[in-house]
Amino acid sequence: MLFRTSIVAALLCLTHSLHAAEPAALTLFENVRIFDGKTDALSGPMNVLIRGNTIDIISKDPIPIDGGSTANVIAGGGRTLMPGLIDAHWHAMLVRPTPASLLTDDVGYLNLVAGAEATDTLMRGFTTVRDVGGPSFGLKRAIDEGIVVGPRIFPSGAIITVTSGHGDFRNANELPRVIGAPLSRQERTGASMVADSPDEVRVRVREQLLKGASHIKLTAGGGVASPNSPLDASTFTEAELHAAVEAAENWGTYVTVHAYTPISIQRAIAAGVKCIEHGHLMDEETAKLIGERGIWLSTQAFPDEMADAFPPGSQERAKAFTVFAGTDKTIQLAKKYKLKTAWGTDILFSQRLAQRQGELLVKFTRWYTPAETLVMATGTNAELLAMSGKRNPYPGKLGVVEGGSLADLLLVDGDPIADIKLLTDPARNLVVIMKDGKIYKNTLQQTKDGR
Repeated sequence: MLFRTSIVAALLCLTHSLHAAEPAALTLFENVRIFDGKTDALSGPMNVLIRGNTIDIISKDPIPIDGGSTANVIAGGGRTLMPGLIDAHWHAMLVRPTPASLLTDDVGYLNLVAGAEATDTLMRGFTTVRDVGGPSFGLKRAIDEGIVVGPRIFPSGAIITVTSGHGDFRNANELPRVIGAPLSRQERTGASMVADSPDEVRVRVREQLLKGASHIKLTAGGGVASPNSPLDASTFTEAELHAAVEAAENWGTYVTVHAYTPISIQRAIAAGVKCIEHGHLMDEETAKLIGERGIWLSTQAFPDEMADAFPPGSQERAKAFTVFAGTDKTIQLAKKYKLKTAWGTDILFSQRLAQRQGELLVKFTRWYTPAETLVMATGTNAELLAMSGKRNPYPGKLGVVEGGSLADLLLVDGDPIADIKLLTDPARNLVVIMKDGKIYKNTLQQTKDGR
């Protein structure tokens, strides 16, 4: 038996050595102009060599290929090479289903729907999403293992809420809640978890970390989609929020909170929260506090069509328009106090709206230049992702085009700084989409070059 075990171990070692000896795949982009995710102008004509899943060489001079190696050469023809886009507020499991289907449909079906949406997300040029609520761990694993095509996912896991808070979709017949009783459907599926004390909050946070969360999401105030959660409601106490922060920081990561109002934002900051999602109803005093404490603001420019997910005359629809009305003031305050601002979409319950993901990015040019908008959706959003520290599921540099960074790249047929609307038609204008050094789309003629 010992002899057989030794042979198996030796064969495994040999197999590993053979794989280790295989050279990394090479892709060479020739004659491209680079938007690097940091600056407001394109480079001159450059050549970029990808080795494996990272950017190896960037040079204005021709790049020779290692002797005996073969590279996939892409003739850029002066097109723009830029980092893959990053959506900092995404719900991978909640994009296509209706609210009713989330509460009733088969979980396997919902996962398959989310997988199809993940593929479409990548094909729109979004190579990374920061998931801020929902049971996306299985989808993330399937993408990472190559079973499903989709973007990198930074998952928070279940939304953590309080009884009656945003994310509590239980029906009246599921109340009263008894500690230790069977969980509701939303909790069993991992969509959201109810926690009504500091100790419960710690448990729910630690469960998400156990599952592989890169960050933690709580709902610190009322929300639009939850029928029993008024916008002005403040939910978690400071002690409860602090319990979440403590548990997350023990794991080297951070807490972000859904919050619109001044009181919910200020209470979260007092508890040590590092990022505010939305902020659409904040006042000037709150914006100033965010800036002084160096807190991130992850915000969105919601289109009116997002309210179409809710029936006419419903309180959810009315709440949506209240939030939408605060967008301009919030972004103006973000600019005035130079807040660390991340961009996202928060698309829910609408495949049709998800197809306009690039258009929602372009919407930000109402307040920012095209270059500033592109930097926000690449290099800046990547800085927010990096706050996960060692809980980052994809160690390496994202959101930029520079030596050593991960090869998540788009080749754009045109100059997106001069015409950012190119990103509203990804099927036509994104001619190459690469994630982790692998090409998922290439409409240009490919050549093999073994120079």
